[in-house]
Amino acid sequence: MKTKTKNRDPVANSTEERCALCKLDEDSPDKYGEKITSKKDKITVHYFCLLMASGIYQRGEENEGICGFLLDDIKREVRRSSRLTCNSCKKKGASIGCYIRSCRKTVHFPCGKQQQFNFQFTGEFPSYCMEHSPKQSASCDASLPQSCSVCLGHLEPDLSFSVLKCPSCLNSWFHRDCVQHQAHSAGMFFFRCTLCNNKEQFQEEMLRMGIYIPERDASWELEENAYGELLQLYQHCDAVKCICDSGRSSSSKKGWFELLRCKLCGSRGTHRKCSSLELQCSTWVCDDCLVTVDGTASLPSPRRLDAQESGEQRRGSKRHTPSLHPALVCKRPSLSGSTPAEMLQALASQLLQQPPSSPSTSPSTRSIHRTSPRPIRRSIPSPSLAPVPIEVVVSRDQVLRAALELVKSSQFSPDRPLCVRFTGIQRTLSPRKPDVGDTRCFLRLLVRHIQRLTLFEGPEGVKNLSLDSQALREDLYYDVGCLLSLSLVHGGPPLGFFSRALYQCLFNYPRDSPLGLDDMGDTRFARKVRQIEGSTTVEELREAMQAAAEYLEVAGCMRAVSSLADKQALLEDVVSFHLITRMQLPFQRFCEGLKTLGVFQQVQMFPEVFFKVFCGPSEKLNADTVFSLFTVVFSDDQNLSRKETVVVTFWRHFLLECEEGRCASSLEDVLVFSTAAEEVPAAGFHPTPSMAFLHPLEPAGAFPTSTPSANCLYLPVVPTYETFKKHMEYSICQLAIMQIM
Repeated sequence: MKTKTKNRDPVANSTEERCALCKLDEDSPDKYGEKITSKKDKITVHYFCLLMASGIYQRGEENEGICGFLLDDIKREVRRSSRLTCNSCKKKGASIGCYIRSCRKTVHFPCGKQQQFNFQFTGEFPSYCMEHSPKQSASCDASLPQSCSVCLGHLEPDLSFSVLKCPSCLNSWFHRDCVQHQAHSAGMFFFRCTLCNNKEQFQEEMLRMGIYIPERDASWELEENAYGELLQLYQHCDAVKCICDSGRSSSSKKGWFELLRCKLCGSRGTHRKCSSLELQCSTWVCDDCLVTVDGTASLPSPRRLDAQESGEQRRGSKRHTPSLHPALVCKRPSLSGSTPAEMLQALASQLLQQPPSSPSTSPSTRSIHRTSPRPIRRSIPSPSLAPVPIEVVVSRDQVLRAALELVKSSQFSPDRPLCVRFTGIQRTLSPRKPDVGDTRCFLRLLVRHIQRLTLFEGPEGVKNLSLDSQALREDLYYDVGCLLSLSLVHGGPPLGFFSRALYQCLFNYPRDSPLGLDDMGDTRFARKVRQIEGSTTVEELREAMQAAAEYLEVAGCMRAVSSLADKQALLEDVVSFHLITRMQLPFQRFCEGLKTLGVFQQVQMFPEVFFKVFCGPSEKLNADTVFSLFTVVFSDDQNLSRKETVVVTFWRHFLLECEEGRCASSLEDVLVFSTAAEEVPAAGFHPTPSMAFLHPLEPAGAFPTSTPSANCLYLPVVPTYETFKKHMEYSICQLAIMQIM
């Protein structure tokens, strides 16, 4: 007997694939969220429809139901919404209502987008109709933009549902669809204003205005083998005449036809025989790099480079043996009155084998008259004189791990300068090379990650050393002290997170200032000790001691008390044990690490001078500070010099507007553009920042440029301040956009 084959009903199949809430089968994650189907219960929903439904809440765990929404609750919400009519399409199933209770408007999620509903993907996930939706207002004194800062297309300068603006800057306006596409692509970790680079205020405002920001990494970071090309080595002989029989792409493991890559750029190669190199030569520099470093100077021969490298390896410090720097031999009177930046620069200058920069003076006395800024570029240390740098290739989320591996390496030498290159960044179309901006960013991120380690405890910016047995076993206290010393000397930011108690325990400053209970922070035991301090009778004192008996016994402070007069001595003993006695070994290893490059000894001689470097927040940038950083380089020609003097006035006025928030860029952005640093390093800038001028034939096409490696800024000579400001904002904001791409 034959059995009949049942044909699958196409109508039923289509019904299963439709969203149970909005009744659409469209699968568009950026518009409606992910389309999720429960095969067991044969129910399909859009993620956004589920989040915005007014009568359902997430009562389960993430792995229960659909994203934490229980299936019974979803079915109950489908039944509830089936009785409600959509104000837009007039069909049943409107599951979303306006959050204002007096408003009776209900819609499907797709219909709500057409009716300009504001869906807020935060808090209680409220929805607002067009009448009750939050609004933005434009500043009265701001010049209205004419283009979207995301797509750069035309934009009507009228704030509405489809046109939004950044809350932290005046000139960043954009289409809603453009900024939503940007948020979906960048994710929560990279989504920020394309002009001012603000993240916290920008994201908060975009959530308020109904922009969905997925809690994930950027889409370009999630692509498989997105940066695979960075792992490929250059494999081609670029000699004028390649005499290798196997071709230019051939490379033997050793011998005459082993392929050598350029030591500086890595993007050029040659066989030893093709460039007439010696058989023992293992280092080679291409002609392009020779011209780039200096148009007339030449780098050392390959044989000399090899000897230099081997010498650096012989000087490499061993584990737990800090390098004492020659600058440490200075006597106290020789540096009295110096600033921390000058002292740290004295240490750093020995690494570069050149004298430290002279102390900064007022802008008028520091102005220099030269025909061109070329001599400033020559102040960069020549590779033939400076030690071979340590090149570190690392991703931004692995900064601390890479730094710890570096100092633990047997080949590590703190005397060699750092040269950092971040992976996963596409700032230009050319191959990425190490630059001073990456090194300064590396040190800034390193200090930020260090203060979050379990080695430290206490609130942000006021950290004490904590006792961590695993860190002691791994000798992490030494490593962290070594890294902090390296950061200070190699151009990192001021630390600024040490507590007064930690600084006093390390360097005995402030003197004659005893440690108190407040220096213990807000730990669990500190709260119990405060109960002892707050006791007013002997019975309360004994009860408080009994509550903290376990710790008091470990500290050797558990004792019999007969009067309140015993309380003060008890508290002093507890504080001394908690902050000093039990921390002897961590302090010892931490101090040994700080002795790297002589930093500990230098601070110990001048603790009052270095106090602000280690403790307290760094000073906020202002226009006067940034203006005084730069040495002005005027032209010898009087006519040109007269025009340049006017541009210096424009520069001063531009900095004042940046400080007051009347520009699209901040003072920090200006400093990053000029020097690749967000704040003045603890050791100051080296070489001293300078400012020269560009005299274009056509002022309309003149834009500022910079050489961060030389801390040199080039300003265009233009006739009006409006043109100067417009070109400055454009160039600085373009750099900010490239840094987040």
